[in-house]
Amino acid sequence: MSKVCEICGKRPAAGRTIARRGLAKSKGGVGLKITGVNIRRFMPNLQVAKIITKGTVKRIKICTGCLRAGKVQKA
Repeated sequence: MSKVCEICGKRPAAGRTIARRGLAKSKGGVGLKITGVNIRRFMPNLQVAKIITKGTVKRIKICTGCLRAGKVQKA
């Protein structure tokens, strides 16, 4: 099943985790060094909810942002 909000279209975003070592210059060190970069995905917080559309009840995946904003009427 797809990880996409059916209301706003929010989907997974790509990003990176950066591993650092060393002591910051502001704390008397020589600065932070990057030792590794890994690609990761930021997933949207999707919930399955029953909503009312055109008088019928449907189950859709909706992000919590849309749910809290009241963009749908829950069944």
